[in-house]
Amino acid sequence: MSLNIGDAAPDFRMPAAGGTSVALSDFRGRKLVLYFYPRDNTLSCTKEAQAFQDAAEDFERAGAAILGVSPDAPIKHDRFKAKYGLTFSLGSDEDNAVASAYGVWVKKQMYGRSYMGIERSTFLIDKDGRIAGIWRQVRVKDHAQTVLDTLIGD
Repeated sequence: MSLNIGDAAPDFRMPAAGGTSVALSDFRGRKLVLYFYPRDNTLSCTKEAQAFQDAAEDFERAGAAILGVSPDAPIKHDRFKAKYGLTFSLGSDEDNAVASAYGVWVKKQMYGRSYMGIERSTFLIDKDGRIAGIWRQVRVKDHAQTVLDTLIGD
């Protein structure tokens, strides 16, 4: 499925860190930065989480919540959040249903081997639950700032 700016964001509910659950409807009335990443505690994923955390207050001032999503179990998210002082929510998409709905569960290749995995991607969802920004095949460097700049310019 290919999503475009202006489309309704696919609905979801999934387990989250801290023994909670998180749903798109939890963010109705405010903007949401929904970012998908492959795995907790890997170099790029950690740098991306830290960059969003470093700018968390700026995102909050701009009226946006941050939600990171990976296939990791909630207990792994708990450890990842504690280790790096992350204050935003991390959703656990263990069956890849949310990633599939957003079109980021894709065929990848590494060292000549094909496999399914998360395409590092970010979606900016507006107050009405519509897609306002899409970044695919994200490169971590400066990405959080790019999303914030887009949000502020909105």
